Amino acid sequence: MAHGDSNSRIATRLTISEKTVRNHVSNIFAKLAVADRAQAIVRAREAGLGVHPPYER
Repeated sequence: MAHGDSNSRIATRLTISEKTVRNHVSNIFAKLAVADRAQAIVRAREAGLGVHPPYER
């Protein structure tokens, strides 16, 4: 979600239905008490989630 992928793209990558992705995203919003993806990403980053060290070359 933080990469900006659409529900359709996430569903394809995970080999699940788009409706299942919508349900999971909705549950994430409810648990984080947010209204949209941008707020969910901010809340997750504040909690230390989704932060990866920079790639080394």
